Amino acid sequence: MDKAKNWFALAVKPQHEFRVIEGLKALDEVEGFLPTYKNKRIWSDRVKVLDVPLFAGYVFARFEYPGLRVPVLRVAGVKSIVGSGSAGLAVGDEEIGAIRTLVNSAFPVGPWPFLRAGERVRVGHGPLCGVEGFVLEQKDEWRMVVSVELLQRSISVLLDRSVLIRIGRGAL
Repeated sequence: MDKAKNWFALAVKPQHEFRVIEGLKALDEVEGFLPTYKNKRIWSDRVKVLDVPLFAGYVFARFEYPGLRVPVLRVAGVKSIVGSGSAGLAVGDEEIGAIRTLVNSAFPVGPWPFLRAGERVRVGHGPLCGVEGFVLEQKDEWRMVVSVELLQRSISVLLDRSVLIRIGRGAL
């Protein structure tokens, strides 16, 4: 009987996110996902744009749990599978899908403080159509924040207010 694969967040050692993704590629039945964003770093002699993990210290992996738990934990740089006690807690496919859609869009994406309160919204049209999150107004800009509950981390994208639809009560 084929068991279902779920997404899990892996806590990794500092600055080891890219190494862990490479290590996960060596495991046949494991899919790794490391969402990144472009970040401009300024040094005294140059400016460089780097790919930086959106969720520093975490990598996502899709695998059969608990069957592949031990091989995943043996990947160099992995500290643990995020969960409650000794049991790993799955991250929803919807959350991973929303993060993938934002990262693959042309919109500027970056990490954002985790939010629990706020108005839940869905993008009504355009390339991010269907992505759900929370709306936040900051200095005359509208941002939609997508959160990963398990990690208590969020990312945001700058959007035009006209594309946002309040979930359950119509347009903003």
